[in-house]
Amino acid sequence: MKLTEKQLRSCMFLCGPTAAGKTSAALMLAKELNAEILSMDSMAIYRGMDIGTAKPSAAEQLQVQHHLIDLVEPDQDFSVADYIAAAVCRVQEVLDRGRVPLFTGGTGLYLRSLLRGLSEGPTADAALRRHWRQQSEEKGREWLHQQLQSRDPVSAAKLHPNDGRRMIRAIEYFELTGTPISNVQTHDSLPSEKRPRMVVWLNPQRVWLRERIRQRIVVMMQAGWLQETERLLRSMHPPGRTAGQALGYRELIAFLQQGGDLPQTVDQICIATRQFAKRQCTWFRGLEECTAVDLEGTETTERIVDRLLREDRGRSGVE
Repeated sequence: MKLTEKQLRSCMFLCGPTAAGKTSAALMLAKELNAEILSMDSMAIYRGMDIGTAKPSAAEQLQVQHHLIDLVEPDQDFSVADYIAAAVCRVQEVLDRGRVPLFTGGTGLYLRSLLRGLSEGPTADAALRRHWRQQSEEKGREWLHQQLQSRDPVSAAKLHPNDGRRMIRAIEYFELTGTPISNVQTHDSLPSEKRPRMVVWLNPQRVWLRERIRQRIVVMMQAGWLQETERLLRSMHPPGRTAGQALGYRELIAFLQQGGDLPQTVDQICIATRQFAKRQCTWFRGLEECTAVDLEGTETTERIVDRLLREDRGRSGVE
């Protein structure tokens, strides 16, 4: 399942690394465009994981209709194909209401799959996947990353050693097909005449973003991120393999289960988040369809949105 050309050309995309200011810009942009917001965040799909994923607040969701958040419990798996299927349904619902679907988020794989479609792969092999998961638990993620490197160095270069789920999927694909999964993930970019009228990503200066990330994590901790993680661990649906590896939650779960120094844990989250933001920027730069909106860090949300609207009017030929 994928978006039709007509659906895709009716959508708009506002992307960017974590803490770049996407949420506030998307809210203002949606009001100007009569749009509804569709989340493009692979962890916002999980219920109860609110603070650490920076989900739109209840007040923000009252301002503009939001979709594709709180879809499943944290102990459930949710594939890219599941996301695309849900997105296609929501897009059509938004269009039927006469509104614009505005995708907002930082998951580059979701963006690429929405734009270019999703490759069909072999059916998951539960036994093979279980074998590699057990091997990873016994020998460690670095060992698993080395196994992927020997089979598919392109995927290994893209995937972080902590991303066990995707590493196992890439190894599984190779074992089942004899072909690296990276060979089928190199979709050609969309020709210009088939692209949505707006696919942009906010590209703030690195120094500004580093400080913004730290400030944001401090605010999240003050808002009760640690307590939220503790509640999740005690809930009927504690974080599973995927949700448990979510940025920040992974470190907080380790702190709660193994002990340690909380300020040091916060520092680890800051470092991991900066590294994650760097990888996000690499994703967006690598997508030909995606245009960077360079930011100095001093722009107000109003100025950013005004710039996006002016550029959109220019592309649409509207004065």
